[in-house]
Amino acid sequence: MVDKPLTGLAARLVVDQLIDEKTLRSALSQATKTKQPLSSYLIREKLLSAKDISVATAEEFGMPVMDLNAFDPENVPKNLIQEKLIRKHKLIPLIKRGTRLFVGVIDPSDHTAIDEIRFSSGLMVDSVMVEEDKLDKFIDQLLDSGFDALSNLDDDEFGNLEELEVGAVEDTDEEVAGGEDDDAPVVKFVNKMLLTAIKTGASDLHFEPYEKTYRVRFRTDGVLHETAKPPSGLAPRIASRLKIMSAMDISERRKPQDGRIKMRLSKSKSIDFRVNTLPTLWGEKIVLRILDPSSAQMGIDALGYEETQKEMYMEALHQPQGMILVTGPTGSGKTVSLYTGLNILNTPERNISTAEDPVEINLEGINQVNVNPKQGMDFSQALRAFLRQDPDIIMVGEIRDLETANIAIKAAQTGHMVMSTLHTNSAPETLTRLQNMGVPSFNIATSVSLIIAQRLARRLCSHCKEQKEIPKETLLEEGFTEAQIEGAKIFGPKGCDQCSKGYKGRVGIYEVVKITPALQQIIMEEGNSLQIAEIAQKEGFNNLRQSGLLKVLEGITSLEEANRVTLE
Repeated sequence: MVDKPLTGLAARLVVDQLIDEKTLRSALSQATKTKQPLSSYLIREKLLSAKDISVATAEEFGMPVMDLNAFDPENVPKNLIQEKLIRKHKLIPLIKRGTRLFVGVIDPSDHTAIDEIRFSSGLMVDSVMVEEDKLDKFIDQLLDSGFDALSNLDDDEFGNLEELEVGAVEDTDEEVAGGEDDDAPVVKFVNKMLLTAIKTGASDLHFEPYEKTYRVRFRTDGVLHETAKPPSGLAPRIASRLKIMSAMDISERRKPQDGRIKMRLSKSKSIDFRVNTLPTLWGEKIVLRILDPSSAQMGIDALGYEETQKEMYMEALHQPQGMILVTGPTGSGKTVSLYTGLNILNTPERNISTAEDPVEINLEGINQVNVNPKQGMDFSQALRAFLRQDPDIIMVGEIRDLETANIAIKAAQTGHMVMSTLHTNSAPETLTRLQNMGVPSFNIATSVSLIIAQRLARRLCSHCKEQKEIPKETLLEEGFTEAQIEGAKIFGPKGCDQCSKGYKGRVGIYEVVKITPALQQIIMEEGNSLQIAEIAQKEGFNNLRQSGLLKVLEGITSLEEANRVTLE
């Protein structure tokens, strides 16, 4: 069958030699399947930059291109276009001259959008091409009240915090529910910390009191760094403020407490924080984990699986029964891997239940249960209840004891898909951990279908990463093969205004092991983790180290970063 000739933007991209025709046709097919514009798909899959696409689109439609970095959101015409139209059509008003309005767009072919803007504004509308990634940031900056509030807070605004009078906290539940006293410096300071953490992409915030100092640290891309040092005398007031926001008992300072905060940034966007307090020698240390629901919606392609690893995960997900175990240290991305799998399986035809401690991300269509051992609801109790509720898929937050392990394995053997986590360092150690718990080897061999061990490595900044000259002998010592070294380009961090010390974002490094007949045999023989690892290698499954080195060869991360997360 002869392919139809390319037209419009697709043809332009090929003619301008920005992308080859075969890749473009594949992208066009995938974009159609996922019901998204071709340009958005090309940018998301990093096949083309937003700048290349905006220039090519402008040439195709005969229109000007503008750089949004040159525009100040404060100078944008206000009250001409409703917020819902801006978000619906992904466009922005830029300049108004008399009865003419210039609007930044990413899809000039969307005539419906232009007609709606013309009707709602009563002005003549001219389209101007802008880059999609810059437009997304510009819209958030313009419309999200949370970020507007942050931009109005100067770093110097809290320079007089040492002069604050430390006294009793006068916040009430009514105040928290209905609004905040923006004149209170402690309230302002806490809000600024939360908003800054969201804006900088932090995953955790640490509020830490010491004898003579107090510090706030953010974990960004897996690494902690100090952000602020308010006066140590403010420690009780900061702790009280955070405890009130998360509905904790402010009078209880001797026991750890758990809570949650929901921060609404705009009408359409909110972020949850999981909060935990810990009594220390000099006061309560409070750690907040940022729970961004969008992290569960990224899709499996964004997580960093190698193609064969992704295929194994997808195949295991669609088995009618069996157990998928995800393993790794705290903060290695296990929850996101599990939620991504659950999102794939989340259809009206399936009954999905999860038991978590605690529930981190709310997912529509999935029955999520908070485990509470104090009230008699532990993982094993939740599992028993699930099995009486006609489940198809069960997710257990963590297998911690023999009772939970046995129930989960029985469920996996009787027609259910079970997903769970274990705190072990590798896939082979996961199997021996179950054996050490007391689970019979036969049950492990016949129920576990896939094991994923994972780590998170910092991703090299695409704007400034630079090639490193590393001796061949050193690369061989690191674990690269002769074939891999041939013509290889190794990149390292440099640092620019777009990133943090040469890194921006994180990528998963995975060891995905499918339980094959050979592995079942060694499990039945109660082989140790070294023997299991040897068989896994013979079966062709990359371990974490090998997967990390592949990410280095692909220029995704640096050798130093791969060593940091994969060398035990």
